Amino acid sequence: MGNNKEIKPHNKRKILNDPVYGFITVPHDLIYDLIEHPYFQRLRRIKQVGMSSLVYPGANHTRFHHALGAMHLMSLAISALREKDVEITEDEQLGALVAILLHDIGHGPFSHTLEFTLVDNVSHEVISALLMERLNEDFDGKLTTGIAIFQDSYHKHFLHQLVSSQLDMDRLDYLSRDSFYTGVSEGVVSNQRIIKMLNVRADKIVVEEKGIYSVEKFIVARRLMYWQVYLHKTVVSSEKLLISILKRAKYCAHRGDELFASPALRFFLYSSYGRGDFIENREILKAFVKLDDYDILGAIKVWIDHSDRILSDLCRRLVNRKLFRVRISKTPFDEDETEKLRKKTMELFDLSEEEAGYYFLTDRIENNAYLVQKDGITILTKSGKLIDLTEASDNRSLLAQTEAVTKYIRCVPKELNYND
Repeated sequence: MGNNKEIKPHNKRKILNDPVYGFITVPHDLIYDLIEHPYFQRLRRIKQVGMSSLVYPGANHTRFHHALGAMHLMSLAISALREKDVEITEDEQLGALVAILLHDIGHGPFSHTLEFTLVDNVSHEVISALLMERLNEDFDGKLTTGIAIFQDSYHKHFLHQLVSSQLDMDRLDYLSRDSFYTGVSEGVVSNQRIIKMLNVRADKIVVEEKGIYSVEKFIVARRLMYWQVYLHKTVVSSEKLLISILKRAKYCAHRGDELFASPALRFFLYSSYGRGDFIENREILKAFVKLDDYDILGAIKVWIDHSDRILSDLCRRLVNRKLFRVRISKTPFDEDETEKLRKKTMELFDLSEEEAGYYFLTDRIENNAYLVQKDGITILTKSGKLIDLTEASDNRSLLAQTEAVTKYIRCVPKELNYND
């Protein structure tokens, strides 16, 4: 970690070359020490967009990239607000930087996939909060303000909005960054212009009226990126396959089968842990921070040769990119047709009804680009009035972006022939 060593402060003010923003600066000694900590360095080994590289080969950037980029945008936002006489103390500035830097510290391998397989519905937000508290012990309470901002318990709510809201530094960075690495140009947003248009009124982040078009583009970009990248049907297919693999591996482990696994992965394969366990048992969190994408991918490569035919087959499909066929519908699938396909899957692969669940998968996906009722984006008009973005906009199509779109998905093996 380097926290116990006496290093001259100027040695910690590093300049990093970021492919999205150019040169960015590590602005404080504490930030440097946090970046150097093993908890944060682990993010180098966790992809930002999970399985998306199976569709967009360049999408191999990491949570480490993203956290540094979000920190850079937070620095720009605080400078912009101070220029407009918004009072932000040095301690609050550092707290906001800590909060945004560590906002994803709790992500596990392949992010959301792990939350429903290796652990029992423990969200990365919960684990992030626990890791921040642990880091605060290591850093003698220096993260207290940052944790309060992250948890929205600090008395200045607008600082939390910069970390987590519908127009925060997290979203501004990941849209630009994911667009850059995937090559999907629809995700490009004018983040620096949006930041220049930020202001504070009544303890809330607002956007000055002249920035409204940039914000409109941000909302549209977010919706398009979800359909084209995050919820792309091949990405969904690969994530479902990965979930099936981990569920089967855990089933085999609990059955008593011997599975190749790193010590950290073995810890979670052979036991089940929920939220309460993470809070009460420090050893669980200690094991979790040793997990990254490499543990999962390394095990999957070896499991191809496992004696369990289902685990072996599923792993071979993922490694060789022989993914499930995905059908997406705006309406729920016909139940009779679904049942016929399920039975065909069972017959084709000689599976029990329970085993067919690894191959025949249904789910629903939602795209919420903007939620008016949830701490919406406020526009500051030239006359000083505060109104919601949808009311201020003259773009009629923007209202369509406020409606949640639900689609239904069905994944089946490609060997199962049916009329798409």
